Amino acid sequence: MISLAKIFNTNGKWLEKKQNSILSAAVVITLANVFSSIFGLWRERVLINQFFGSDASQQAYEAFQVAFQIPDMIFQLIVMGALAASFIPLFAELKKKDEEQAFRFTSIVMNWVLLIFLIFSLLAYIYAPAITGFRTGKEFTPDQILIAVKLTRLMLFAQFFFAISNFLTGILQSYQRFVAPALAPIFYNLGIMLGTVFLAKYFGIYAAGIGVLIGAFLHTAVQLPLVWKMGFRFKLDFNLNFPSVKKLFSLMPPRLLTVGITEFQNLAMGFFATTIGDLSFVVVKLASRLMTLPIRFFGVPISQASLSFLSEESAIEDRGKFNRLLLQSLNQIAFFAMPASVLLLILRVPIVRLIFGTYNFPWKTTVLTGKVVAIIAISIAAQAMVQLLIRAFHALKDTKTPFIITLVTVFAYLLVAYLSVFVFSLDVLGLGMAISLSAFLELSLFLFFLNKKISCFNSQEFWIPQMKILAASFFMAVFLYLPFKILDEVVFDTSKTIDLIAITVSTASVATLVYVYFSILFDVKELVYFRNILGKFGKWKEAIEDSSEVLLDNSIENNEL
Repeated sequence: MISLAKIFNTNGKWLEKKQNSILSAAVVITLANVFSSIFGLWRERVLINQFFGSDASQQAYEAFQVAFQIPDMIFQLIVMGALAASFIPLFAELKKKDEEQAFRFTSIVMNWVLLIFLIFSLLAYIYAPAITGFRTGKEFTPDQILIAVKLTRLMLFAQFFFAISNFLTGILQSYQRFVAPALAPIFYNLGIMLGTVFLAKYFGIYAAGIGVLIGAFLHTAVQLPLVWKMGFRFKLDFNLNFPSVKKLFSLMPPRLLTVGITEFQNLAMGFFATTIGDLSFVVVKLASRLMTLPIRFFGVPISQASLSFLSEESAIEDRGKFNRLLLQSLNQIAFFAMPASVLLLILRVPIVRLIFGTYNFPWKTTVLTGKVVAIIAISIAAQAMVQLLIRAFHALKDTKTPFIITLVTVFAYLLVAYLSVFVFSLDVLGLGMAISLSAFLELSLFLFFLNKKISCFNSQEFWIPQMKILAASFFMAVFLYLPFKILDEVVFDTSKTIDLIAITVSTASVATLVYVYFSILFDVKELVYFRNILGKFGKWKEAIEDSSEVLLDNSIENNEL
């Protein structure tokens, strides 16, 4: 039997390669995110195909989606609250001085986090019925509550594996190894699908919960060998007097409050959606899944890859390079996110039908999901850029400002959602409006406060490129909408899958070419990075190897901000 160590010593060498530039790291994460998202959408289609056959099974599927919220909330509050509170910058800082101390720091934090996580998970397990009944609306049936309670208890075990796995991710990213952490979600989605396909006839909707448990285990297992090879050895150490531990925990309260408020927003969305009924929770979740694709492809990879680089530059008194890295990354995110927003906005119904439209997915639900996609698609670029801006504050070791911004943003979301559901009866479309409006508010506040802190958002390097990208996206929208409407009404029969694929691919291809043309016409410099990334995709093995690439092109590096 071939050992994991042997696999990593031979064919697995490419998993260990270090990414030395934001571009090469972002390419690695983007490639893995593409495959992970394909598996994620495939997973959702498998679940819909399996559990959308009747009203009862549709309600069970909605209960499965609702059941995710409490385990995920505990995970986000305790685990991500610790990891996001400058774990990577502190680990990287320690690693430069003493690698053994950096690993000891990780063990101490992991021990405390896992202990607290287990305590809260036990409480959630015991009081799951009361919690589920309290947080769901009047249209969520007693049978759905019962299913959600059982699935909640099952998926609490899965979050324990995630808790361990995310510490492994933090270690690997601190070493600028992005491949294994980026592959982990693929195995997670694969686990859910395997559980659903092979166990559904025995356990019904609970097979999906078992699949979540299998997937979480695989998420951990794929990263563990490389972390072991990096030298990490877990130790049972609870020393709170360790300096970096004290520093991390001192940074945690604002971050915990920030995550707590965001999770409260998610719970509120669940309450509003289950108050409306008509599978509104499912509609919002599916629409959000489509919306997050461009964010995962462009916002998260660039932001995630930037964090370690920004963390290094934030310690330098001269913040010029930090500012240039930040602006270049923001412009790159906008360059990809804005056209993606246009594609989802105009091709919303064909995309929903192609991805989620199994034979038993109702047309009414398809149309409604498409409408919500259209509303929240306009905020894709805003949400993608916020991913980087949050990390910029963390690199500067400022967790208080993101908390204040999140507090204001969530309050705005709750206000708009409440008015939409209970006053103006906009139902699920109102929830989509709340998501988009709060996203634009959040972006505006992050830009304002970060500019006050480091004064980097000048017109020449940020606003002018952003306006050029927006203009190119507008012309793309025009040239996408007109051919799509003509082909939809005259040429193609979109009730057939092959015609649906043809019209989607053809119009999207033309629109992309138009976007590239106007980007050239407007001299959008980010087109150069797009060309570089295409080159990386063609040579993926080289993209994940050590790179001597310069992070910034000369035209930016020679300009003063």
